[in-house]
Amino acid sequence: NAKAKHVIICALNSNEFNRVSSCATAKEMWDRLEVTYEGTNQVKDAKINMLVREYEMFSMKENENISGMFVRFTNIINSLQSLNKCYTNSEMVRKILRCLPKSWMPKVTAIEEAKDLNTLPLEELLGSLMTHEMTIKNHEEQDK
Repeated sequence: NAKAKHVIICALNSNEFNRVSSCATAKEMWDRLEVTYEGTNQVKDAKINMLVREYEMFSMKENENISGMFVRFTNIINSLQSLNKCYTNSEMVRKILRCLPKSWMPKVTAIEEAKDLNTLPLEELLGSLMTHEMTIKNHEEQDK
């Protein structure tokens, strides 16, 4: 217990130390820090529900590029994972394909027909979409 308390105390700044200095055990310290930074189970559940809704409603914004969209998506996924709510790679791949605008439907169809979505890595999908986006921009510039 003394070693564990020492390890916790060494990792804290003065404000955090004041928060836990009255705790008798390392477990008590940890629990207080956990509630302070993660919230109670009720708060965690509310955060999960909010993030799941954000995930379910996620779509690519008008004039947003693939990279920007993927950053937003990854932020949601990482927040959910930190709260122990995880999606499989396959679920995330399918979600990304569903969130693309109608102008991307030919590319989505091509990916769905050519690839096994159950094994397609998310990074490979991202690369394919970014390549397609660059091709579209290149054609638009040539048309000008």
